[in-house]
This record gives sequence, structure tokens and C-alpha cells, in this order.
Amino acid sequence: MTEFERSAFLEQQFRTLLHNVPTAAQGYGPDGIIRYWNKASERLYGYTAVEAIGRNVLDLIIPKELRASVELGMRQMLETGIVIPSEELSLVRKDGSCVEVFSSHYLVNAPTGEPELFCVDVDLTALKLSQESLQASDQSFRTLIEAIPDAIFLKDAEGRWQILNEAAKQLFQIGDFHWQNRTDLEMAELRPAYASIYQSCFLDDEKAWSARKLMVFSEFIQLESESLAEFEVLKSPIFTDNGARKALVVVARNVTERKKSEAELRIAAIAFESQQGMFVTDTNFVILRVNSCFTQITGYSAEEAIGQRPHELLSSGRHDESFFAEVTRCLETTDTWQGEIWDRRKNGEIFPEWMALTAVRDTSGELTHYVAAFTDVTERKAAEEQIQHLAFFDALTGLPNRRLLMDRLRQAIASCARGQNFAAMLFVDLDHFKFLNDTHGHFCGDQLLSQAASRLHDCVAQGTTVARLGGDEFVVMLEDLGKNAAEAASAAEILGEKIRTALRQSYQLSELTYHSGASIGITLFDGDEQSADGPLKRADLAMYQAKAAGRNLLRFFDPQMQAIVTARSALEAGLREALSEKQLTLHYQAQTSISTITGAEALLRWQHPQRGLVLPGDFIALAEENGLILPIGKWVLQNACAQLTAWSTQPKLAQLCISVNVSLRQFHQEHFVAEVLEVLAETGANPHLLKLELTESVLVTHVEEVIQKMTALKAHGVGFSLDDFGTGYSSLSNLKRLPLDQLKIDQSFVHDILTDPNDAAIAKMIVALADTLSLNVIAEGVETEAQREFLALHGCLAYQGYLCSAPLSADEFEEFIHATQ
Repeated sequence: MTEFERSAFLEQQFRTLLHNVPTAAQGYGPDGIIRYWNKASERLYGYTAVEAIGRNVLDLIIPKELRASVELGMRQMLETGIVIPSEELSLVRKDGSCVEVFSSHYLVNAPTGEPELFCVDVDLTALKLSQESLQASDQSFRTLIEAIPDAIFLKDAEGRWQILNEAAKQLFQIGDFHWQNRTDLEMAELRPAYASIYQSCFLDDEKAWSARKLMVFSEFIQLESESLAEFEVLKSPIFTDNGARKALVVVARNVTERKKSEAELRIAAIAFESQQGMFVTDTNFVILRVNSCFTQITGYSAEEAIGQRPHELLSSGRHDESFFAEVTRCLETTDTWQGEIWDRRKNGEIFPEWMALTAVRDTSGELTHYVAAFTDVTERKAAEEQIQHLAFFDALTGLPNRRLLMDRLRQAIASCARGQNFAAMLFVDLDHFKFLNDTHGHFCGDQLLSQAASRLHDCVAQGTTVARLGGDEFVVMLEDLGKNAAEAASAAEILGEKIRTALRQSYQLSELTYHSGASIGITLFDGDEQSADGPLKRADLAMYQAKAAGRNLLRFFDPQMQAIVTARSALEAGLREALSEKQLTLHYQAQTSISTITGAEALLRWQHPQRGLVLPGDFIALAEENGLILPIGKWVLQNACAQLTAWSTQPKLAQLCISVNVSLRQFHQEHFVAEVLEVLAETGANPHLLKLELTESVLVTHVEEVIQKMTALKAHGVGFSLDDFGTGYSSLSNLKRLPLDQLKIDQSFVHDILTDPNDAAIAKMIVALADTLSLNVIAEGVETEAQREFLALHGCLAYQGYLCSAPLSADEFEEFIHATQ
């Protein structure tokens, strides 16, 4: 039998027992709805069990004037577990008549764990029945009182003990001692060690007899543990029909803990109504109670809040699930959490508060409640923000001031040192600002400064520092510009020109339409700066160079850097022209396997009108940066596929594959697969002879997207080679999932493969990995027969490089094939 079944069985026996006892007994749920109604209750109140069960006991037998107090006592008993005192009540029968009962309540748990209230109502009229009737019900009465935790005993008219329940025997340390028919004094004489207990508990018997009604006394009794306990003693005299004394019913209840709890509750109630907002929840964070300050802060009344969860009722939307999960974790591990949280008032206003949450556990360590105390810190944060703003921001424009700029500059220098990156400082000075102030007044000058600050802010990305140093001087600081100085300078120049253009637009200053410009000085800096003042001073000097050159200009501090930027700009302009003027061309380098040429790699070349042949290393990085790599990449793909179609008519060239390099930016285009298939369709090229070479950088992010695109193209016959393998950061776990055909050993490993053991080991590892993954392997940059033999000895039979052929134009390549095949 399970514990639940045993509990249900015992409850059924208990209910069966109560059903047959002559004392009225009822059971209620937490809501006061009657769940149990024994036969004695039917007799006492006139309602059958069918009529009573399912109705609220307050509406059924409790007079209107008692309902509020009875309901309060039941609720307190359910919430606190403190048993309310037994008392004499005048209740209402079905026929409207009243009956005087001695009512006791007891809190029990049903097998389901739900709390229930049991009430035992002793008909005080019944106690006046004859001795014979009392004896007839003695056994049932004894069974009932043994289930009651209070000490209950019955004395006869002479004060001799007749009935004691087990709780009474434990209280008076009776044990096996013969107590039947003895008086209090006799017990005190026979058991001197417990004399004080007997005497103090029964001194008021005569008062109860004389009053001829139920009386309640408070007694302090020295227990065996030498602790002084407070007892609530109820004494109800019973008389015969002719008014003679018959019996005295005594109920003693230890109320020490209850009194202590009541005192603590009074203190807690006073503390609860403090100047802090407070609420109490159950273990599921459902609000059970709030104080008046909670209502003042949040706008929600107690009725609106109770039954709600605080993180739902007050949610500001600023905290995600991970925040509340961390709060819960702290409560579970330390029973406390405190911190700042943003909530929403009833009127929709979001406000900050400082909250302390505490878990409440019972004596067994079980969690019972959570208590939260919080303070609205809106005013404090506003004051802090105001102080912060005054200390670090310009009052006119709202931009960071010199103090905050220098702090951020120091941080930027430290960041450059950690990442070995470049940053840039742009010093912006409005041209002829003093003339505007002198001729139109400071009000117009302030308007110009405010509008210029707004335009500066709009020119930069979010998070970029824009500061006002004072007067008409502004600073823009760019961070994380990469490790290449030329690229960093180019990025700074692009932003500088954007700012110069924005500040050159007309300003509306009240009724005045005003035109101005700006002189901008730029300097780069990195982690080697000796002081934070250095970049600022250099940018300032460069700004004065711009003013000296005629104003409304941009100048770099370093003349050499200026030359680099100029050359870079010229290269970009030339590259754009190259696309339109058909200056780009493809060369082909043969790929060989076991002395047989199997294909070629298409290599891009730029035939510059002034510089001559320009290799990809000089312009591909720039094309990647400015986006030209996309049209260039498509041009390469179209021309390579067109070449495949042209070769398909020549027997010695018809079966050759062409490998085409694909850039990271090109491959991650949304329509890349469609673009490749469109080019194949337009040119009529055989997709099985097209091989796309991807670098490891393509595999670093969005792996699932990469696999999906590769799989889609593989389905049409397109092959894939992983270029420069071993130089990047590709994961082996991702590598095995890719639908690759080939790994390419980078030429950086091949160059010293005969002299550097590390390069040799890496090359052998790549060959072994390719074999394990059932992939072909090819080495690039093979220039000597010794290199080829070493690779062949270790399983790499395919190669490309100057040993076989240099990159050749299409016509030269065709001649090479006809001469060698």
C-alpha cells in the first residue's frame, strides 16, 4: 500500500468513525464549502448531508453577525497554521432556531495535500442529558477526543478525574500512574514533582461552577523542561435538570507559540506597512499580499495585484528570460537576491527600482513564500544621470565634453594595444564661426553649433564618439579600423568627406539662411601612443594645415599617409574604370595529375593602361572592401564558363576542368546559387567541368547556409575545392559535413616542404585527412621536381605551379596543351 493509499484509507476510517459519533462534526475546504457532514450534524442542525455538502458553512449555520469573525479565523488558520481557540457559539438550525455549541476547529491535510478544516461542535444542551446518556456515548466521545491535539479531561461534581485524552496525559506526565477518581490535590500530593502543574491548572474550577457557563482562563505552567508555557484553559460546567453540579469539561491548549507568532505577526504587520513597497508571493510567485506603499508606487490596488505574478503584472519588457532565470537561481542557492530592476506602473510608466527578494522557509526547511521589498529609485537615478551629464557632456550640444573624450581616448588606445588595431581621430573646426558670432550674435552661433553637432552625429555609426571640445571645435573618434594602416586611413578619409559634405549644407538660423564649411584634420593612432594627448594634438595640427590650405578641406597629419590615401583612391577609381573599359582578363595555370593535365585554375589579371599588368594581390582586398568584388566575381565566372564552352569543341581541351575562386562576400549573396546556374545556362558550359574554389574563411560562419548552397550546386554537377587549406580556422567537425571534392595544399607549406619539418608534417597531414574523407588533394606552388616527388611519395599526385606551367593567357594555354598533350 502506497503512502497516498494509506493516507486515504486512514482518512476514510476517520470519516466513518466521525459519521457514527454523537458529536456534530463537519469538514470544509479552504473556501468554506462543506465537504463532510456527519449524522450528528444532521440531527443538530436539521440539514441532511445532501442539503449541506457543497454549500458554504458561513451561509448555512453561521449568524450574520458572526460571519466576518468566523471567516477571518478560518482564513488565518489556513494561512498561518495557528489553530483558532475553541469557543462557545450560538448557531442557527434549519428551522431558524438557535443552538448553543462548543466549537473546536482543526487543520488537517487531505491525501491530495490540500488543507481541510474540521469542526467539532459539542451541543452544550446535550451535556445536560442524564448520566446514562453520557455513558452510552462515552466510547464514541473518547474516540473523538483522542483525535484532538488539545488536552481534554472531564471531572465529576466533586472534582475527581474521570476522562483524560492522550494529550492531557502527556501534559501532566501521567504515564501509567493511576489517576482515575483522584482530585487535583491528591495528584499533587502523590506526585510532588508535578504539583505546580496540577495546582496552577485547576485553581479556577470554582469560578467556572459559580458562573454556570463556559469560561476561558490563561495559565502559565512550568513544564518538565523548566520552560514556562502559556496555556489557554476552557472550563464548561454541566448541571443536572434540577440545577445540581454534574461534570466539568476542561480543555487546555498550549498557546505559547501562537502568542509568540501573534506578537511576531504584529511586529511584521507594522514593518510590512513601511515606506518601502512590499509584496508576498507563494512558491509559484503568485502575489498573496501587498502593502499600501506597493499601491502608491505601482498604482495597482491590492485587489488588482493579488493573484497575479509580479514579473507579468509589472513587466517593463526590459528584462529577458535569462534575467529572471538568474534571479531564481540566486534564490534557490542563497535564498536572497537583490539588484536593480525596471518595472511598469499601472499608467504605463516604466521606472527603476531597487529590490530585495527573500525566500521564506518553514522549520523543516521547506520553501513556503517569497517576500519582496523595493524602493522607487527614479529620482535618485535622474539625479545621478544629471550629475553624470553635467560632468561629462556639453550643455549646449549634449555631446561628450573634453573630459569624457580623453577618458574614451585612453580606452581606445588600450583597445588598440590589445587588438593591434588602428584607430583614427578627426578634428573638425567650423570655418568663419567667429565672424558669425560677431555679426549675428551668440544666439545664431549657438544654433549653428547645435545643428552642426546633430549633423556630425548623423554621419557616424551608433557607438562612435563625437565630442565638442569647446567653441566651434569638434572631435570624431573612429575605433577598430583593422590592422592595415592604409585601409584605416581610407576609412577615416571616407568619413571625413562625408562630414565635410554634411557641414557644407545650408543652415537655417532663425530667419537667417547661413552657409558654412569645416576644416578637418585626421591622424591615425594605435596602442603605441605615449599619452592620450598625442592623437588629439596631431589631429589639431592637421586641421590647421587644412585651414592654411584654404579652409573647407581635409588633411592628414602624416604626408606619407596622405600619399597612400591618394594612391588608394586612384586605385579604386581605376578599378571601377577597369570593369567598364574591359581591362580585366583571365589567365590559366595548368593542374596536373600523374603527368596528365586535368584542368586549369582561372587567375584574374588587370591590364592597367599606365601600370601594366596588375596582380590580384594589389587590388582584390580593395575590391572586397568597396563591394566591387561582386561584379568582378560575376565577370570571372561568366568568362571562365564561356571558356569552358569554347574548349568543348576542341578534343584535347574538351575534358579539362576550370577552377574559379569565389570570395566570401560573393558566396554569401542570397542569390549566389541562382547566379551560378544562370551563368551556366547562358554560356552553355558543362557544370561537371566547373570547380568552385572556396577559402576557409567561407566556413567560419553560417555553416548551415554554406552546406545548403554547396549541396544545391552539387546537385547540378558543380564541384568544390577548399583552397589554402591549413591557413585558416575551419573546424574539422564542419569540414566532414561539407560536400567537397578536393583539398588544396597552400603554397606556403609547399615552398619549404623539403627544408621545414613543420611544413612537411602539415602537408602529410592534409594528404592523410583528404584520404580519410575520401577527397582528392592537390598542391599549389610546386616549382621543383624534388617538391613534386616528395608530395607524390606521400600520396599527393596532383599539383599546379611553375614546374608544369606559369599562368598563361587563353591563347597561350591552348598552344601549351596542344604542344604537351
